[in-house]
Amino acid sequence: MDREKEDAVFKRRIQDLITLSDKRNCVLYSDFMNLHEQNILYDVLQKFSRSHGETFGGYEGSERCMAAFIPPDTGLEPNWPIACIRIEPLLKKFAEKLSHRDILGALMNLGIDRAKTGDIAVREQEAFLFCCEPLSEMICRELTRIRHTSVRCTVCRSDGFSYTPELEKMRGSVASVRLDAVMAFAFGASRSSLISLIEHGNVFVNGKMVTSNACTLKQGDLVSVRGHGRFRYCDAAGQSRKGRTWIEIEKYV
Repeated sequence: MDREKEDAVFKRRIQDLITLSDKRNCVLYSDFMNLHEQNILYDVLQKFSRSHGETFGGYEGSERCMAAFIPPDTGLEPNWPIACIRIEPLLKKFAEKLSHRDILGALMNLGIDRAKTGDIAVREQEAFLFCCEPLSEMICRELTRIRHTSVRCTVCRSDGFSYTPELEKMRGSVASVRLDAVMAFAFGASRSSLISLIEHGNVFVNGKMVTSNACTLKQGDLVSVRGHGRFRYCDAAGQSRKGRTWIEIEKYV
């Protein structure tokens, strides 16, 4: 299914949830959504002006979020069906350093739909996975090994959970602070190879889809690129003798 058809199917699913929520007079929830899907959600909600929707991913600042659809004039509050699972090695002394990709791959090997899982917050020797609550027991039972490391999974409270990702500071020069130029610097790729990602709706600046490579970044902008990662544009610090702009970014490791 191509992107256009996928978007149309997702839009209808959102519309159905809004309509059903109003009809049943109860709060209904979506699966976890990526940034592209969240953009579609906001567009749909604008057309259903009386309906109210909220998003949450388990902690403040989460990227992947669920939506709660709340019937108007009811005063109902969402009770988010999100579980937080702590993943830690059984023997820390011999454990590998597991990445976001490693954990996600192990979940996919269990046959778990990506839409049923939210963010994976990786720390030094542990990680926290947010998922749809009904899946938590199965994940804790079945996820026992990631790569060559045996792991233990336990459901934990997410109240007050905060996450500060590991960041790599990068300094260098670019031809301009246009989106494609800064992306090329951040990911070590050619500008031409990244333009298709922008044109096909795979790049988000501060959570909003950007489809023009001519977009100029501003200090503090957060850029997310599907399949590549995220970085924050920090600042420009003057120009080189050849007229290039010196910049600093923070890349999410």
